[in-house]
Amino acid sequence: MTAPSRPALLRPVLLSAALAAALGGAAGWYSSSARAQAQAPAAPLPEVVVALPDFTRLVEQVGPAVVSVEAEIGGKPAAGRQRPQQAPDDDEQIPEFFRRFFGPGMPMPGMPGMPEGGRPRGVSQGTGFIISADGYVLTNHHVVDGADSVRVRLADRREFTAKVVGSDEQSDVALLKIDAKNLPVVRIGDSRTLKPGQWVVAIGSPFGLDHSVTAGIVSAVGRANPYANQRYVPFIQTDVAINRGNSGGPLIDTRGQVVGINSQIFSNSGGYMGVSFAIPIDVAMNAVKQLKATGKVERGQLGVQVQAVNRDNAKALGLPDTRGALVGEVLPGSPAQRAGIERLDVIRSVNGQPIVDSSDLPPIIGGMAPGSRVTLEILRDGKPRSVTATLDALTADAGTPGGEARTPGSGPGAPAQAAPLGIVAQELDAAQRQRLGLRPGEGVLVARVQGEAARDAGLRAGDVILAVGRQDVGSVAAFEARLREARAGGKPVMLLVRRGSATSYLTVGGGD
Repeated sequence: MTAPSRPALLRPVLLSAALAAALGGAAGWYSSSARAQAQAPAAPLPEVVVALPDFTRLVEQVGPAVVSVEAEIGGKPAAGRQRPQQAPDDDEQIPEFFRRFFGPGMPMPGMPGMPEGGRPRGVSQGTGFIISADGYVLTNHHVVDGADSVRVRLADRREFTAKVVGSDEQSDVALLKIDAKNLPVVRIGDSRTLKPGQWVVAIGSPFGLDHSVTAGIVSAVGRANPYANQRYVPFIQTDVAINRGNSGGPLIDTRGQVVGINSQIFSNSGGYMGVSFAIPIDVAMNAVKQLKATGKVERGQLGVQVQAVNRDNAKALGLPDTRGALVGEVLPGSPAQRAGIERLDVIRSVNGQPIVDSSDLPPIIGGMAPGSRVTLEILRDGKPRSVTATLDALTADAGTPGGEARTPGSGPGAPAQAAPLGIVAQELDAAQRQRLGLRPGEGVLVARVQGEAARDAGLRAGDVILAVGRQDVGSVAAFEARLREARAGGKPVMLLVRRGSATSYLTVGGGD
C-alpha cells in the first residue's frame, strides 16, 4: 500500500527542485543584467551650450558705423585747465588700477614728451561710432580732451575733420560732428537689461589696427571705479580683450545693438589682463542729449558723502545687514540737510530702487535732473523712515574741501592725556583748520593712537576727528566727554574721521 504514495511524495520535491532551478536561473539573469547595467555608460546630460556663436553677420552689420579717431594735442595747456596729478613713479605702488587706453605715440604723464604744463604732446588714438546719419559720432572724453584738432576716419577710408560738440569728464563721453550725410549708423540697445554671462563684442582700433574684433562675456554690471573721478558711472565689466586704441569703441550685444562704450581696463602692465570696463550706453545717451542741447551735462546733487556699511558699522548701528549707503557728512544748505538727513543715517533706496552698496547711490542721483524730487528710504538708529528731497544741480565744488593733516605734535600745545580707547587728541589752531578746510571750532587732531582697538579700526596719527557718533567735537575736552558717553553703553563707537580730503566713519571696538 506504500507504492501508490511515492508519486504523491515526489511531486512536491520535484516541484521544489524545478522552482529552485527557475529561481536560480532568474537570479543568474538578474545578476548578469545588473552587471551589464553597471558596465554600461550613463546617459549623457543634455547640452547646455549648443554651439559657440558666430559673430560674422553682426560685424558685417555694425562694422561700417565704427570709426577711428585721432586727436592732435599740442604742448600748451588749455586756458583754465589745471595741471593733472603726476603719475606714480612706480606702478607697483598701485598693484592694480584702471588705465584709459591711448594709441601708440601718446605719452603718459611723467614720461618723456610730457611738457612743463603736464599736457602731453602727440596723437591720441581711439575709436568711435556713428549714432546719426548726418554725422554725430560718439567717443570717450579722454580721447579728445584738450585736442587742438580731431580727425575721424570711416570704414570706407574717408577722413573728416570733426568738431567737438561737447565733452563730459564725469561720464567720459564726448560727442563729435563731421560734415557728412547718409552715413551708416549703429543701433542703440538697452544696457539696463544686461546680465552677467551674456556674450558681447567689441570693435575698435587697438594699437592703430582698425576694425579689430574681440568677443567675451559680461562679467558684472554696476561696477564702481575707485581710482578715477567717475562716481556717476555704473560700469559694465567684461572679459572682452581691450587695449590701447579701443577707447570710445562700441560694446555690442548679440542683437547687434550697442550697449556700452569701451573705456578702461584693470591692469598691472597697462595691457589687457582679462578685466575690461565699458560705460553703459544709457548713461552715454543721457549725456549726448544734454551735450547736443547745451554743450554740457548737468547732474542732480543730494549733498551727502557716503561710505560702505561694514560688519562693525552694522553692529554699532543696530542694522539687520550691511546693505545701504552710510551717511558720513551732510553738506550745509544741501537738499539732504533740508530733507532732515543726518550723519549715520543709512540710505537703503531711492524712489524704490535698492541701494545695496554706497557706490550705487551717486549714479542714481547723478542720473537725475536738478529739481527732481526723490523719496529716500533710510534707517536711523535701526528704525526705518522715509524722507523726500528736491535735488540741486551738482557743482564742481560739491565735495568737502580738505588737505593733508599736519605732523602730530606740531599744534599749539602739548598733547592731552590719553582719552578712552587710547586715543591721544590735540587741539587744532585757526591756521590748521583753515588749511584743512575745516570750520572754526571743528575737529581735534589725533596725536597718537595707543589703544589696540583704535589701531585695528584704522585710526592713525594725523587724522582729524570731526564727530563722535552724530555729535560734533571741536576741542579735546569735548572729544573725551563724548567718547566716554558713547562708551558708557558698552557698544562700539563710531568716529567721523577726516584724512586728507576724505571723510568717513571708523568703528572702534566692533569686535567679531
